[in-house]
Amino acid sequence: MKRSKRIKVSKKRYIGISDPCFVIAEAGVNHNKSLVLAKKLVDAAKYAGADAVKFQTFKSENLVTFNSSTAKHQKKKGKKETQLEFLKSLELSYQSFKELKKYCDKKGIIFLSAPHTEDAIDFLEPLVPLYKIGSGDLNNYSFLMKVAEKKKPIILSTGMGDLKEIKSALSVLKKAKNNRIIILHCTTSYPCPIDKVNLRAMETLRREFGLMVGYSDHTLTTTIPQLAAALGAKVIEKHFTLNKNMIGPDHKSSLEPKELKTAIKLIREAEKAMGDGIKKPYSSEQVIKKIVRKSIVAKKDIIKGLRITKDMLDVKRPGTGIEPKYLNKIIGKFAKKNIKKDELISWKNIY
Repeated sequence: MKRSKRIKVSKKRYIGISDPCFVIAEAGVNHNKSLVLAKKLVDAAKYAGADAVKFQTFKSENLVTFNSSTAKHQKKKGKKETQLEFLKSLELSYQSFKELKKYCDKKGIIFLSAPHTEDAIDFLEPLVPLYKIGSGDLNNYSFLMKVAEKKKPIILSTGMGDLKEIKSALSVLKKAKNNRIIILHCTTSYPCPIDKVNLRAMETLRREFGLMVGYSDHTLTTTIPQLAAALGAKVIEKHFTLNKNMIGPDHKSSLEPKELKTAIKLIREAEKAMGDGIKKPYSSEQVIKKIVRKSIVAKKDIIKGLRITKDMLDVKRPGTGIEPKYLNKIIGKFAKKNIKKDELISWKNIY
């Protein structure tokens, strides 16, 4: 597949190989159907330093059957309910998302929301700069095609999928001639155990498909996103909440605002630490270099006109004279002047 080009997200923000990692604070449904809480999540994402805050947009009756059961992490203690009832308790109105978009613009953070139904794709089109497709729609070809036809950049999550499924999904997007795609590695577990993270899968995706890759994190740590950034993730998505003790499916597998801030700080540190890959001494090293490197010095007094032999030479700090690698070139030359013991040998004083 044709390699993704640098993707424009806003006037000042791009996603590209040479751009900083694009960090998405995944609010999901942690607003518990409250617009007030949703706005507080926007504030928290901004406080933590995220580039974008992301929600989930759907109409429950268009997403699940009336008798569909809930997942284990969705079940409420002591309460039996269908997934439809469960999702209804977390569903924000479309009008609320319009207000959230305005609120994000006011706060200076990018608004995103993942559509989970086809009507949500159309609704979100004027509100989002790109589409995030959740892992649950990796094999939903009509859904993928509808998103791709919007001609906006796509972040495709690949949880629960293998290379064959991912290749098929990408071929659907390719039919719509949409090549502005970023693939997110993801392990769909809530929370995700450390030994199931498998960050090396990002390199597999990059190698197989030639696209920018990222990582959607469901662990309870602040360090895994940092490792993902070090391995070249250009997008990192991290679930967060205002309080882990709140009632709801994702709160316990999310970070609180201060933890999210720490995670993003670690991501930025990882990016700085990775550098540009060019092996060269920094200016700060040049100062140390003169002190800790060594030079060729006189091991004893050398009289003018004397032919220099190996036993007359030594190698000592500082590194401001002739480098030790030239030792054999000094041997056999003659002293132009008297050279005292421990004096640095210089080219101008020998012939």
